[in-house]
Amino acid sequence: MAGSLIKINEAIVTSATPSVTLTGIDSTYDVYQLVISNYQSASSQTINMRVTESGTDNDTANYDYAYKYLKSASAFANSYNSNLTSTLLTATVGDTTTNSAYNGNVSSYLFNFNNASEYSFFTFESTQNETGGTVVGIQGGGVFTSTSSCDGVYIFGGNSYNFTGNFTLYGLKKIL
Repeated sequence: MAGSLIKINEAIVTSATPSVTLTGIDSTYDVYQLVISNYQSASSQTINMRVTESGTDNDTANYDYAYKYLKSASAFANSYNSNLTSTLLTATVGDTTTNSAYNGNVSSYLFNFNNASEYSFFTFESTQNETGGTVVGIQGGGVFTSTSSCDGVYIFGGNSYNFTGNFTLYGLKKIL
């Protein structure tokens, strides 16, 4: 499987910013992958995503998602929502002041993004440590319920707080 991930775009954010846009999705690959690592914020928030069309984020109420919430200190739970102006990719990420900054990876697979006659689908999974050593994660998926050609993703903090981190978009090459 060596060479099956082709880097399309990357942003390494070292100065706090409110958002990151990664474009480059086209018809070259059927599936793309978004990977987020080393994410840190000055305040607790979720990491959210919107699709981009011609490089501009689409904030219409066309995002639906569902996920399983996994927490080492309590029971699992299900969550879902529809007709939102974005989707989340993580549970609430802690802040640097309480030593619970996000510590892990977000991985999201993106399907049908460049196909203007189909909805764009995505999966997501993330893990993190909270204060006191509690491990939290979510695993789920969602859909952008509009038939449009999407060329990328727009990442932002749920409470509009600035953040730093590494953001990479890959194309998944078919291995026959």
